[in-house]
Amino acid sequence: MEPIRTVTSILTPLDRKNVDTDQIISKEFLKRIERTGFGRYLFYHWRFDSAGNPNPDFVLNDPKYKGSSILAADENFGCGSSREHAPWAILDYGFRVILAPGFADIFYSNCFKNGILPIRLPQTVIDELLADSQIEPLTLSVDLAEQTITRQDNGAVIPFDIDAYSKQMLLNGWDEISRTFHYEDQIAAYENRLAN
Repeated sequence: MEPIRTVTSILTPLDRKNVDTDQIISKEFLKRIERTGFGRYLFYHWRFDSAGNPNPDFVLNDPKYKGSSILAADENFGCGSSREHAPWAILDYGFRVILAPGFADIFYSNCFKNGILPIRLPQTVIDELLADSQIEPLTLSVDLAEQTITRQDNGAVIPFDIDAYSKQMLLNGWDEISRTFHYEDQIAAYENRLAN
């Protein structure tokens, strides 16, 4: 995984509650066996009409948010099924950070395992970020090491919490398998003891 240290980007405001994993990546796109290529299907039925034309009213089709790597949404983001394809689609599209007042537990865990930083913020803070970023593009700088989000427009600093384990994994770009490789010497020593 690619490490996350500082992410500076325009914020994409997805002002919707209870966005479930089927809305993030619809079931008809789950036949792929790779973990990549799902970004083009992210929020597919909101992004495109039945003829496959871009919906001009959907936020991801607004040119001012093009290239954004920070997504903000409302409460209960990632609810529904436990499909890991949802964070795959979000990451493949280009988002590295998701801000919301709350996430579904399995989705939240899957984000960390796939190199996405999900940040829980108070509802009042999310409401303000969603509202302000719909008036004009809002650039944020997310510093994982310092656990802060800085608004570039007014310099306001928003702290956030993250557990030490998840923070270390993202800062180093480790998944659970790559973390295991850091213990190769101890594993080899254990296996030698078993063999003797």
